[in-house]
Amino acid sequence: MSGLDALLLNPALHDYLAIIKGARNGFVYGIKVRFPHALIMAILFGRGDWKTRSRVIYQATKQHALNLAKFVSLYKILLLLQKRASGGKERSADTFIAGLIGGYVVFGDRTAVNEQIVLYVVSRVVASFLPRAGVPYSKVPLPDGSTLARPIPPDPRYFSVFAALAWGAVMWLFKHRGESIQPGMFNSMTYLYRDSEVWENLRTLLWHNQ
Repeated sequence: MSGLDALLLNPALHDYLAIIKGARNGFVYGIKVRFPHALIMAILFGRGDWKTRSRVIYQATKQHALNLAKFVSLYKILLLLQKRASGGKERSADTFIAGLIGGYVVFGDRTAVNEQIVLYVVSRVVASFLPRAGVPYSKVPLPDGSTLARPIPPDPRYFSVFAALAWGAVMWLFKHRGESIQPGMFNSMTYLYRDSEVWENLRTLLWHNQ
């Protein structure tokens, strides 16, 4: 093992290096998630020439990647500070406090990208309250003797009701309160449900939307 590897594997530095690794992973994941999404949206709904669309794709990808990198690193820093303040012990509320502060600092500025990310998180939080299928809580044993929680899918019966309510609500909102729907979803729903009501000939019926 080289001296550098020994330094990187030093337990005393683990929490600090995890901040760097977290920022790296946040940046990479942001690019992987946002770039294909922004590209598809630019193709389907983009306006202007491809130079303008490319700039939009770049800006959205950059913001998503940087914000995730900032959030992950800030979250880990706040966890570390709280752990130090409590004498090296992790408290149950530490994750909530770190997420609360990180969410406000990084995602509190209302932009299209931030709104999409926050709405995605909200949907997952709401869905987490659905009763789970199978055992109440599943854990995977780890080599060190501890356990790691493993996600369990929702109970199919409750999920069916959840899906029905979600779609019923969003379709009503689209029809009667469209201004309250997130812009990206509104554009998608317009393409699916309103644009499909209009055509002028066989070409605009089957080949081109307009």
